[in-house]
Amino acid sequence: MSVQKQPFDSIRALIALMPGASEESRQAVRARQAALTKPPGSLGRLEDTVAFLAAWQAKAEPSIDRPLVAVFAGNHGVAENGVSAYPSSVTRAMMDNFTAGGAAINQICAAYGLGLKVFDLALDVPAKDITKAPALEEKEAAATFAFGMEAIAGDVDLLCLGEMGIGNTTIAAAIYHALYGGAAADWCGRGTGVDDLGLARKIAAVEAAAAHHKGQLSDPLEVMRRLGGREIAAMAGAILAARMERIPVILDGYVVCAAAALLHALDRTALDHCIAGHVSAEGAHKEVLRRLGKDPLLDLGLRLGEGSGAALAFGLIKAAMACHTGMATFEEAKVSGRIVK
Repeated sequence: MSVQKQPFDSIRALIALMPGASEESRQAVRARQAALTKPPGSLGRLEDTVAFLAAWQAKAEPSIDRPLVAVFAGNHGVAENGVSAYPSSVTRAMMDNFTAGGAAINQICAAYGLGLKVFDLALDVPAKDITKAPALEEKEAAATFAFGMEAIAGDVDLLCLGEMGIGNTTIAAAIYHALYGGAAADWCGRGTGVDDLGLARKIAAVEAAAAHHKGQLSDPLEVMRRLGGREIAAMAGAILAARMERIPVILDGYVVCAAAALLHALDRTALDHCIAGHVSAEGAHKEVLRRLGKDPLLDLGLRLGEGSGAALAFGLIKAAMACHTGMATFEEAKVSGRIVK
């Protein structure tokens, strides 16, 4: 008797097939760094970052020719509970702003030569209110995860992840509460800038969601579909697809890391190809990064979303790559090497 395949089975199968880093490529980068005209290790994390890129691209000479910021946008029924300072219609308005080139992420991408793609995930059909029902049906969640996997196709060699969606910091807080426990208030911040009453409504919504789905949240993929939303599922898919294609990923802030945390809960190595672009001013992002084992590149007090922190971190990575490829070696510069006593 055959066993019927479940919608999430293919995701679990891919997790089991994730490729690892190339230590040979990492060591090739370290060998070149040792020959460059600088004291050993003097560029600190810039050197580590280039070695990381080499290891995950499996290339002794890493390259960034087609970097992409992918922003996934979704709407959420939980916004009806007054958890945001803005109505859900703002998600659509911001999508139009991205298209017109008027958002912060447009300017950052232009400054650093980043490609930008923005994905409308059925904005006119919000995910269901998590305080009353699962956000998504299982097949819908699996299909959205698969959409996220396909979204990065096209010879991308570095991926920056971003999101847009009114109410999605509440969604992220609910995911963290389910994965990590504690009190709902531990994971709730002010998001778009809610006042004290708005924050209280947000905490109450996370508590209500936890109560409604009690006993159903032991599987991270069930957490994704019950408490997440379309952008969460799509971003998780994009992260896994990047791993399968050996594409390094820069994670943005609080909401992006909720999608990442789901994969991390499935497999503790699932985010080894990811860098935390920054630590957000939102909620408990610093604690989330600690749990994910990620040391952020930047701490600028950002809480915008849109992939802005990830894109800014790309600027550092671009500089790191320029140093690695453009600096002369001691031999090329005819500079005497280190004195050994």
